[in-house]
Parts: sequence; structure tokens; C-alpha cells
Amino acid sequence: MKPTLLSWSAVRLLGAALALTLLAGAPGAAAERAVTPAATLAVMQRVADWQLAHPSTYPEDDWTQAVGDAGMMALAGIAADSRYRDAMVSMGRRNEWKLGPSMYHADDYAVGQTYAELYLQLRDPDMIAPMRAQFDYMLAHPREGSLNWITPGVLHRWAWCDSLFMGPPAWARLAAATGEHRYLEFAVANWWRTSDYLYDKEEHLYYRDSRFFKQREANGRKMFWGRGNGWVMGGLVRMLQYVPAGHPSRARFVQQFTEMSEKLLTLQQRDGMWRASLLDPASYPLQETSGTGLYTYALAYGVNQGLLDRARFAPAVAKAWDALVANVDAAGKLTHVQPIGEDPKAFDPGSTDVYGVGAFLMAGSELHRMQARGAANSGD
Repeated sequence: MKPTLLSWSAVRLLGAALALTLLAGAPGAAAERAVTPAATLAVMQRVADWQLAHPSTYPEDDWTQAVGDAGMMALAGIAADSRYRDAMVSMGRRNEWKLGPSMYHADDYAVGQTYAELYLQLRDPDMIAPMRAQFDYMLAHPREGSLNWITPGVLHRWAWCDSLFMGPPAWARLAAATGEHRYLEFAVANWWRTSDYLYDKEEHLYYRDSRFFKQREANGRKMFWGRGNGWVMGGLVRMLQYVPAGHPSRARFVQQFTEMSEKLLTLQQRDGMWRASLLDPASYPLQETSGTGLYTYALAYGVNQGLLDRARFAPAVAKAWDALVANVDAAGKLTHVQPIGEDPKAFDPGSTDVYGVGAFLMAGSELHRMQARGAANSGD
């Protein structure tokens, strides 16, 4: 018999599988390998360049694009190349710096996070003028009511856990851009209103929304969606970046962040990833990169800020990043992104989406900082 020749893609997959197997059997090995900030930046740029060359078909003011934009801004913060920030400025100009079509829906003002960050860097008042006018109107005409999912108008409030990534950070960034504390106070008050409703204080995880309070997985455990809790962790990071040290709620944000981080550390799988269902990974064995990207972003931020123990969390971050990179193909396409949804689902492993790329880039930016600080501390 003639020897069978493996395709290059098969070789890559076998190599990735072998690497992950070795990492699974050697706790902390990922953190000990000589991974450099330059290598992390290189793969981030490869993924970002693929996304820019294959633009999403969603409207540019959509939440999906807004998460991708957040990742591009994270990359722009560490890359010498200005084209990533330039792409975001061009996006804002095409949007005329307007938010999405629904005034009160958190998804539709997620893009304001990038507008406010660009304003903080470039100081062009046009970048935040429509956002400021809209938020002023919302403060003057609040949409109050129950967070129960069956309540009419519930989507005008932060009644689902994803909204904690989309909404509060936009308000917090506008507060930083304008010096108007009322925007931050709105974000803080409504964060804790949502938390009091959706946060399970025993599991230290969030239900996606009130429809999931009594749902159970095949193994009998409560249903906590992987990416849904990833949105919360990413939202916590983006709030902690702007809630000042002396703020009365700062300690409460830190407490929730550390509680969830501790829980999530126990739920990381042996290959470094988190699954679409956090408490029933066996029912959803496929790797999922968008939730894993958000967790990697958050845990790396926690290590960098001294909120999480480096000895325990840095190896988990490095292991997760290696697993994420193994899901980037030769062209730079990030795979294993669960499509838009609201609960754990099976999906095509080749699927990608711009919000998954955003999560990947945010994760890489914090890992890059962790690696740079590690090199500086070691004298390299």
C-alpha cells in the first residue's frame, strides 16, 4: 500500500490537537512557554485583517459590528499601524456618528462605546454629539418597568444579560468623555437592577433572561449560556475601566467580577475553552470561541489589574489563548463562533462572525499587556 498523504489542513488540525492534549495534561505549561507580545500582536493583526477584508453584512450601527469595533479599538491601542483606528473613524463618519435605529434598545447604542473612545483620543465633538443628545433624551424620558421577559416594552430596559456588555459601557464612556457623572450613575444603577434580577448568587452566574430561571440542562443543572455570561464578564471589564476608585459601587463591581472569575476558572475545560453551556459541557462538546474570547479578555484584565491571583489565573488565560489561536485558520479566519442566539446550541464548527473577532481582539490586547509586563518583570 502507498502511504497516505495528509493535507496541510489535516496536519494543522493534528498539530493543534496534539498541542492542546499536551497542555491539558500539563497545568501551567502554556504560561511557561516563550510566547511573546509580538507573536500575540501578529495573530491579532492577521485576524483583524481577515475581518476587514471580509466585512460583515450587518448594518454598521448594529451590535454585532459594535463588538467587532470594540476589538478593533483594542488592537489599535497596541498596534503601531494606525489603519485600525482609521477604519473606526471611517465607520463613524459613514454612520454620521449616530447610534442604531431603536433609541432605548441597548444593542443599538453599543456602537457609542467606540465613538466615545475615539472622542477621548481625537477630541472631535461631532463624534459624541448625537449620542449625547440621545442619552439626554433618555434620561429625561426614562422607560421604567419590570424586567420580566413577557412584559411589554421589556427590550427598552436591560432585561437580558447580553445587554450588560452593550449598554452600560457606552454610558460610562460618555461620562468620561463629557465629565457628566449622571451618565455613569445611570449605568451603575441599572447594572445593579439587572444584576439583582438575573444574577444567581449561589452559582455566581447570570441567567440569560427571566425565561431561563426554571430551565434545566440534560444533566439536570441550571442553564447558563456560555456567551451570555461572557457578555457580562466583558461588560464588567468595560465598566471597571471607567468606574473610579472612589465610587461607592466600585467595590461591588470588583466583588462580582472576582466571584464570577472564580466560578469560571472551575468551568474551563481541559482544552482551555469554555462551552456553550457552562454547567453541561458534555451536551455541547463543540469548542466555542466567542464566549471563550470574552472570558480570556476578562481574566487577563483581572490579572493585569491585580484583581485576580496571577499564579492561578495567568496559566488559564494562556491556555485559553492557545486554544483560541488554534481556531484561527491560515488565512486569519476565526472559526467555532456560535451564531447569534440566546442559549446553548450546536452549530457549524466553521462558523465565524464579527462579534467573535471582537472578543478575540479584546482578549489578545489584555494578553499582550500581560506578556509585556511579564517580560519587564523578568528583565527580558
